[in-house]
Order: sequence, then structure tokens, then C-alpha cells
Amino acid sequence: MPATPAWPPRSAPRLFVPGPLAEGAGVSLRESQAHYLARVMRVAPGDAVIVCDDETGEWAAEVVAAGKRAVELSVRQRLRPREHVPDLWLCAALLKKPNFDLVLEKATELGAARIQPLVTRRCVADKLNPDRARTIVTEAAEQCARTALPALAEPISLDALLREWPDDRALFFADETGGAPAAPAFAAHSGPAALLIGPEGGFDDAERAAIRALPQARAITLGPRILRAETAAIAVLSVWMATAGDWNQDANSDAQ
Repeated sequence: MPATPAWPPRSAPRLFVPGPLAEGAGVSLRESQAHYLARVMRVAPGDAVIVCDDETGEWAAEVVAAGKRAVELSVRQRLRPREHVPDLWLCAALLKKPNFDLVLEKATELGAARIQPLVTRRCVADKLNPDRARTIVTEAAEQCARTALPALAEPISLDALLREWPDDRALFFADETGGAPAAPAFAAHSGPAALLIGPEGGFDDAERAAIRALPQARAITLGPRILRAETAAIAVLSVWMATAGDWNQDANSDAQ
């Protein structure tokens, strides 16, 4: 006899929905999510949908009804609890819209716990559409199977960030004028951390001096080449995850 197909199938669509979810709960989807399931994925009653609520974890749900304007789900079983997220913030200066969209997307995929957009003197942008930014972050989390959304803060000035910086969190900032090599600096650190990335033109001298004056600040270098701001954000997150984050199995096991 042929084997019974696994349920839910790996190809089931994934969505973040309001929580908290529980076995037997009903989920009613409208607007864009209903359109996505009914029109794009063409779900029908009995099909599986994976839902996450950023609270209790990941659940398998069954489509009860799929109409033009609404899709009704019934939650059947929990698949995974909400994931452990390394306590890492990304503090990134605003960039041109397509470039900062990329930063939001990749920071989510790479596992940042919090994304703090910044306004610095050399920023070419000083505003962020919060709805668009949240959509990008949510869709990236759905695509990469995260069960926890990163916190997305409103943009603030670099001065405000430094003025309100918590005493117990290290601030590693990518300084093109020089610093400690990133990988060994991250590996030697334990505790809450944040990564600070400047705008296209970098930090000016006064900003760099203000950052260095912060007791928790630690200058790092990302190698011999000058990186674009969005590349630097992706690179520094990758290095941190590989050396001190959840790419490192020993560190991840200790954290849990």
C-alpha cells in the first residue's frame, strides 16, 4: 500500500495571523491574506495552511471554507513552539527605499530580534512607511519559516539612540576607519548585543566620535573592502550569527 502523505505537506502556505492560537480555534482571514490563499494558492476545504501567531508558535490548520472575500481555518495541532531568538538588534541607518527594503528582508531572514531604523546626518532618506516595512518583515518571516517576528521600531536619530542606550547591551559599530576584526570580537562576547550600520556615505566625524564615546560601543571592521551599507548589514549579521548566534550550535544549545 502507498504510504499516507504527511500532513501538513511541506508545500502548505505559511501565514502570520493574530493570536493566541490554540487547538480547535477558528481563524478568519480577510483582504490580502484571503486573496493570497483563495486566488493565488487556490486552497480548498480540507487543505492545510501553516499559521504562526508570534506568541505560541507554529500550527497546522485546515481550510474550512474558501470564498472570494474570506477564508476560514480550523487550527488542528501545534507543530513547533515559538523559536528562541538570539538577543541581537540591528540598528541600521535609513537608505534609499529599495536598499532598505533589502535590509529589512535579510535582517528578518538572518534572525535579528529587533530592527531599529536610524536617521543620521548623511542619510538620503529620513522616513519609513511603517505598513510597508511591516509587510516586508512579515513576508520574509513567512518565507524563511520563522515562528517569531522581529520587533520593528520607528526611526529615531542617532543622537537619540546613543542618549537612550541601555547599560547592559554592547554596541558593535562598523567603522570604516578601523576596529577589531568582527568575527573574534563577536565570539568573545556574551550577553545582549547590537550591530550599528551607517548610511551610504558613512558616519561623519562628529557622529563617529559620539559613538566611540559611548562606553558600550566597540568598533569593528568588516575586512579590507568598502561595502555598500546594505551589504554591510547583511555581512555583519551573518558573521554574528555564525560566531555568536544560532548558527553556532554550541552557543545556541547554551542559550536554551
